[in-house]
Amino acid sequence: MQSWIPLVPEQASTLSSKVDALYFYLSGVTLFFTILISATLIFFVIRYRRRSPYEIPRPVAGSHKLETVWTIIPFIIAMTMFFWGATVYFQQYKPPENAIEVYVVGKQWMWKLQHATGQREINELHVPVGRKIKLIMTTEDVIHDFFVPAFRTKADVVPGRYQTLWFEATKPGRYHLFCAEYCGTNHSGMTGSVIVMEPREFDDWLSGNTGNTTPAVAGQQLYQTLGCASCHGPNGEGGRGPTLAGAFGGPANLESGQSVTIDEGYIRESILNPQAKLVKGFGPIMPTFQGQVSEDQLVQLIAYIKSLHAGAEIPARAPGPSPAGTAQPGASPTRNLR
Repeated sequence: MQSWIPLVPEQASTLSSKVDALYFYLSGVTLFFTILISATLIFFVIRYRRRSPYEIPRPVAGSHKLETVWTIIPFIIAMTMFFWGATVYFQQYKPPENAIEVYVVGKQWMWKLQHATGQREINELHVPVGRKIKLIMTTEDVIHDFFVPAFRTKADVVPGRYQTLWFEATKPGRYHLFCAEYCGTNHSGMTGSVIVMEPREFDDWLSGNTGNTTPAVAGQQLYQTLGCASCHGPNGEGGRGPTLAGAFGGPANLESGQSVTIDEGYIRESILNPQAKLVKGFGPIMPTFQGQVSEDQLVQLIAYIKSLHAGAEIPARAPGPSPAGTAQPGASPTRNLR
C-alpha cells in the first residue's frame, strides 16, 4: 500500500500492488481464522463447562456434512493462495524480452553495477521511469540478496551462478536498496539507492557519463586477448570449437545425449569448468580459466557472446604473447559452447 500505512513502504513498481494484494489477502485469511478459532474455543469453554462434579456429558455424534464442509473450505482457500502466489511469482521472476539489461556484481560490502551502454555505478542504480529493467546478478564472494522494498523485488545472489530479476518503476524518486542476506561484519552497511528518473533526465544522465566501455566491447577485447577466435571462428573453422555467433539462447547438444540451453549460467560454467558439459563432436581440450578471469570479466565475455548474431564476424586474436596461465595455445575460455 502507500506510505501513509505504518511499516509498509510505498508502491513504486508495476508489481508492488500485486504483491501487496496477495500479502494482505494472506494476512486477512490468517487474522479471520485466528479470531474465529479463538472465539469458538472461548465459547465452548464457557458453554460446555462442567457445572457439577458429578455431571456426565452427553455423547456427541459425528456429522459427515460438517466434516465435508470444513475439509472443502480450507482446500479452496489453500488453492486460491497457491495459484495466486504462483501467478505473482512467475510474473516477478520471468523477465520480459524487451527489458534494459543491467549487470550486477555483489561484493563484500558493495553493489557494482554496469549498464549495457557502459556506465558503471557503485551502490547506486539510475533507471528511467516506465521502462522494464532486467538485472543479471552474480557475486564474487558470499551469498548476498538484492532487495528494493518499494519495488517488492528481492532475490538471493549466489556464488557460481547468475540470478535474474526485473522491475518497472512507476514514479520518479530515490528508493532504498538493501542486502537482505547476512554476508559478514559490514552487512548492515551494504546499502544503496535506486534512482528513478524521467526518461529525458535519464538520457541526460547517460550522455553525461559517456566514455565508458560497454560490457560487449570490453568482452570483445578480452576475447581477442585470450585467443578465443582460434577455436571459435565464425563457422567453427578448424574443428576445435563450435561457432559462438547466434549461439546464445539456443540448444547445446552434449556428449551425454542431453540438450541444454545456452544461457549466462552455461557460458560461465563452460569457461570455469569446461569438462562439465562437453558439446557433442568436440574433445575435452580446453583448460579451465578458474582464477584467471574475474566475475567482471566473465560478465564482459557473456555480454559479447550475447551480442553476436548468426553470421557475425568474430575477430581474430590480437598479436602478442598469450596471457600467463593459458595452458594451451589457441584454447579459449568459451571452448565448450555451441
